[in-house]
Amino acid sequence: MRAYTYVSEGTFAMTDKPKPVLQDERDAIVRVTLAAICTSDLHIRRGCVPRAVQGVTVGHEMVGVVETVGSAVRNVQVGDRVAVNVETFCGECFFCRRGYVNNCAHPLGGWALGCRIDGGQAEFVRVPFADRGLDRIPDGVTDEQALFTGDLLSTGYWAADLAEIGEGDTVLVIGAGPAGICAALCALLRRPRHVLLSEPDPVRRAFVREHFPRLQAFPPEEIAVRLAQTAEHGGADAVIEAAGTDASFRAAWQLARPNAAVVLLAMYESPQTLPLPQMYGKNLVFKTGGVDGCHCADILRHIAAGEPDASPLLTHVFALEEADRAYDVFEHRLGGAMKVALRP
Repeated sequence: MRAYTYVSEGTFAMTDKPKPVLQDERDAIVRVTLAAICTSDLHIRRGCVPRAVQGVTVGHEMVGVVETVGSAVRNVQVGDRVAVNVETFCGECFFCRRGYVNNCAHPLGGWALGCRIDGGQAEFVRVPFADRGLDRIPDGVTDEQALFTGDLLSTGYWAADLAEIGEGDTVLVIGAGPAGICAALCALLRRPRHVLLSEPDPVRRAFVREHFPRLQAFPPEEIAVRLAQTAEHGGADAVIEAAGTDASFRAAWQLARPNAAVVLLAMYESPQTLPLPQMYGKNLVFKTGGVDGCHCADILRHIAAGEPDASPLLTHVFALEEADRAYDVFEHRLGGAMKVALRP
């Protein structure tokens, strides 16, 4: 089968690989129908993910149809349309029992697909712990609507939970890229009064206004003024930082009100420093890490009910054989690209 592969640092290439087979009674084989490209894939190509294994098929954001299941799989069956979770988790260890599935103690636990084991930018993918890692897509929900369930929307849902958003709050999301928008959409599920996005790119601000009218996007230099008009206690009640730059990290704690939660959603490529003397007295709580993506079924139920609908983020779809071109479009935001997917 055709599989887009991490060949060496700086190089991805299309390769021929054997179709995956069951290796455990809890595995399933999924025929991939749509697979998205993620910024984390770019981090792998740049050599910024040390645990990524050279030779692995990349891709961890996908939907498909179950083709084969192991003898112990109970929750899905052959022919089911499914969303694939970005994380592999056993559901039984100390961390899984507490919902901390990103830190699953199994050797395959956490982010494995497309990083340490073959992922989904291919014709087929093997999913370990299929009862945990696959969720059936409800009738009436399209592949495009379900595509971001296992990663982007799981991340946004998790971030909104960590941010402790309450009804009537003012929420600030820094970065109106796909991760930031999904976090903002999930924040809306908690009924805040305002969700503001800070985004320097006017194209992305216009994209938010066109496709997500319940969100408000402004340039960074206007955010402090907007917060003064909408927030009641000297800053945002919750901040979700999804941009991953030195400036956005600094803005996250500066624009939060005292005693707020600051969720660092972004994956940084350079170390960040907490200027504790300047922060003293704000009594902020910082939360960060890899997503605990164990609410996919809930997310799919929300999608089936009408929100969140993140499908407008999918701006470009290419055939799998066009992966090189697709990556170029995604990395350089050509044609206003937000999310780019491959269709085997």
